[in-house]
Amino acid sequence: MSDGAVLHVKGRVLVGPEDVRDELWVVGGRVSYDRPAGARDIRTVEGWALPGLVDAHCHVGLGPHGPVEKDVAEKQALTDREAGTLLIRDAGSPSDTRWIDDREDLPKIIRAGRHIARTRRYIRDFAWEIEPDDLVAYVAQEARRGDGWVKLVGDWIDRDLGDLAPCWPREAIEAAIAEAHRLGARVTAHCFAESSLRDLVEAGIDCIEHATGLTDDLIPLFAERGVAIVPTLVNIATFPRLAAGGETRYPRWSAHMRRLHERRYDTVRGAYDAGIPVFVGTDAGGSLAHGLVAAEVAELVTAGIPAVAALSATSWGARAWLGRPGLQEGAPADLVVYEGDPRADVRVLAAPRRVVLNGIVVE
Repeated sequence: MSDGAVLHVKGRVLVGPEDVRDELWVVGGRVSYDRPAGARDIRTVEGWALPGLVDAHCHVGLGPHGPVEKDVAEKQALTDREAGTLLIRDAGSPSDTRWIDDREDLPKIIRAGRHIARTRRYIRDFAWEIEPDDLVAYVAQEARRGDGWVKLVGDWIDRDLGDLAPCWPREAIEAAIAEAHRLGARVTAHCFAESSLRDLVEAGIDCIEHATGLTDDLIPLFAERGVAIVPTLVNIATFPRLAAGGETRYPRWSAHMRRLHERRYDTVRGAYDAGIPVFVGTDAGGSLAHGLVAAEVAELVTAGIPAVAALSATSWGARAWLGRPGLQEGAPADLVVYEGDPRADVRVLAAPRRVVLNGIVVE
């Protein structure tokens, strides 16, 4: 569209799950519900409009072997954009992706800095690998570098034990989370297993990634503290393959991973039923492809979460949780238009008709 052009989105605009309007206007890159006076250069898009989708666990700038070149990171971001993901919470990346903020055509990113892991207890070249005495200092560093989030690796395989085990002593995480909160940042942690969760939640953590180890005895604690989970079910689907690869060397770990995978849907449904906030994240980056947000929403529905709630987990609810606007008057015009009503069938998310970012039709 040319400068001064106006975009008219008509059909059904899902401002909220029940707040449905017939049209919106995009003027100067922002949402308006009033027809602009005297507008002549008008482009019209028709369909069902949603706020730009959110991937709350994504890694732009990260590949299977650590940081990637700028052109690869750009391709990752464009792939997410094509899928309708216009807001990303980057849950840990060793790359500096601040240059993306200057690109009007790329998704907006909320960064958690770089992962913080225990020495030799995570994927090589992904994280800062440190010991507990340095945890507070590194959390402070990443809180200042990020956009209001810090990412810990809460558990990983302990090679001596041959199974998943917590990475940090309780006193270290209490001090680290307190420091992050003092600096105005929220804290999230990668956790596959059961054993690290109670300490992290009681220490004041804000979110748990994956949360496959969430058990019936821990669910009330999560609900009481309001700790969110981002299940990344499209990533958990890889557990059987991972378990097969480690069977010979770490049979105990392999069996554990299979159990976590087998109960994944029950875990997510139990969390949702208890009132634990659940948000959409794909864990794209590393070894997982970008652009899987629609598949993750479908997985939440398969797990038993109602379609509208699963939709909120990548749209209205996710944006509110991250402190970013949806389609309110005056908000940046970041939206996706679909052929049908995604509340009735979330599978329509897999085929955006149009993607609008900063008021520009980019797809």
